Amino acid sequence: FTFEMHHRFSETVKKWWPVKGSLQYYTQLANHDRLLHGRRLLTFSDGNSTFRISSLGFLHYTTVTLGTPGLKFLVALDTGSDLFWVPCECGRCASDIELSIYSLNGSSTSKKVTCSDSLCRNNCLSSNHCPYSVSYVSSETSTSGILVDDILHLRTDDNFVQARVIFGCGQEQTGSFLDVAAPNGLFGLGLEKVSVPSILSQEGFMADSFSMCFGSDGAGRISFGDKGSFDQEETPFNINPTYNISVDQIRVGTTVDSGFTALFDTGTSFTYLADLSYTKLSESFHSQVRDKRDPRIPFEYCYDMSPDENTSLIPSLSLTMSGGGQLAVNDPIIVISTQNQLMYCLAIVKSDALNIIGQNFMTGYRFVFDREKIILGWKKFDCYDIEKIDHFPSQPVNTPPAFAVVPGNDNAEK
Repeated sequence: FTFEMHHRFSETVKKWWPVKGSLQYYTQLANHDRLLHGRRLLTFSDGNSTFRISSLGFLHYTTVTLGTPGLKFLVALDTGSDLFWVPCECGRCASDIELSIYSLNGSSTSKKVTCSDSLCRNNCLSSNHCPYSVSYVSSETSTSGILVDDILHLRTDDNFVQARVIFGCGQEQTGSFLDVAAPNGLFGLGLEKVSVPSILSQEGFMADSFSMCFGSDGAGRISFGDKGSFDQEETPFNINPTYNISVDQIRVGTTVDSGFTALFDTGTSFTYLADLSYTKLSESFHSQVRDKRDPRIPFEYCYDMSPDENTSLIPSLSLTMSGGGQLAVNDPIIVISTQNQLMYCLAIVKSDALNIIGQNFMTGYRFVFDREKIILGWKKFDCYDIEKIDHFPSQPVNTPPAFAVVPGNDNAEK
């Protein structure tokens, strides 16, 4: 007997699934993976799958379920910001994409956050409802509305968990939130008390740590409570309200240059460097490339790929972190297909001020954001692997708490 064998992402298999790009499509992808992992960690109710979606800014997305009855949202995962928000009773929301809209009256467990709540940091005006407004570095990109308290549906290996979290009822979005990036909401994973990881650890649902895995095929994982493994590389976070790390050295091919400090940001697709770091790295890369340069915006260093791919010499790139940890960058270039040829570009964008390590530098690794030990851990990882890690408490305990956009639309929070 012979049988055809198809990958679950193949067109043959996907034709049996919901329409590609719909919320049901991504929900089906998440559900498909839900039973693959036995790590006793806390994940979303649809599982811990994430997906890089090129049509939505090259960011990693996952499906989350909010409220009663549960309503699904396709949210971007962003360590560069804190607030979790979804479109809600919008005056202005993304209009061209058929995705969920949260309704305060549509959930029987919904409560508006009052001005007296400890997480309300904005001045209340005419009402007692706590407003919020967040602006991002991306040009004229922002979200505003009111804070809401409702149930986020989670699960362990064998139990469903209903955790009350605070999030933004996003009544007005501007800029890239209307089309390119996070049209159905943004899941902030930052260090502030309003972030969902902070709330979950404060309430004793998990250890104050989480991991994100970025597969080369665009699929990944997010797991709450994951503190990594004993053999991972590590570097300390700088004392900062963001996941800021120090790079001691940059190695490009055979050259070594001095490092920089940078925000480690899953909410940014590509890596952004300010001068002099950008100039040193890009010129070192250019000096070792043999192919003809073909400048394209926004990537400054692009090259025509040789017809014989074996003759294209693409310099390796690695970072030495504070503490000595080595991060070999698996995906420093982006390949662009034109009608007549292939091109490749150094996928680093020149920044006016901020250094941001984006998702393209994270490919092929599981990164652990350990907020208790104040470290970033990483290890080369197949995101489909299963490791037995027992960091989720069997009973809740009171544990103290401790953006991709397309180039030019950086999504790190101000």
